[in-house]
Amino acid sequence: MQRSFDFDYLAQLFPKKREFGLSWAKKIAVKKIGKKVLVKKSKNEAFIREAIRLARQNVKSGRGGPFGCVVVHKGSIIAKGQNSVTRTNDPSAHAEIVAIRKACKKLKSFQLKNCIVVSSCEPCPMCLGAIYWARPRALVFASSKKDAAEVGFDDDYIYEELRKKYSDRKLKTIQEIHPTHLIPFQEWKSNHHKIRY
Repeated sequence: MQRSFDFDYLAQLFPKKREFGLSWAKKIAVKKIGKKVLVKKSKNEAFIREAIRLARQNVKSGRGGPFGCVVVHKGSIIAKGQNSVTRTNDPSAHAEIVAIRKACKKLKSFQLKNCIVVSSCEPCPMCLGAIYWARPRALVFASSKKDAAEVGFDDDYIYEELRKKYSDRKLKTIQEIHPTHLIPFQEWKSNHHKIRY
């Protein structure tokens, strides 16, 4: 199945092209014909398009950063998220976190079993961690963290920081051992009524 997209529209979204700068583009056939591009539709294309639409809508409305995310369950979108960091004064309110919270509430579960998280951009370390903890079936994203860095969202910097020793990080990071620091873990281990996650 092939679908025709306007090349000028795609060029606006992905000015550097690089096969449109998308990781998922490697999985679809791309062929330029004049000012048209024929793209073999991927199974996630509609969800990616919606995540990107949410990101663009967020920019136009001035409600937050250029990021959107949807959570898909059994082939349907069950939750949508847009970056709302500045609107809510919440540094954790990234599109993926917002979408995960909504999806978990809808499913009445702290895990996104058999779900797919689809984001307009490669998740930052915080969101990637949340996605791993939510345990969806898959993660799909469009733009890369390098694309985000080029417009001022340097998540790559945090990824680099995580590889460093505590003493080498730009954020002063100190581990202070306390005589009782292991007790919560010991109590958790011996608790027979705990809910594992």
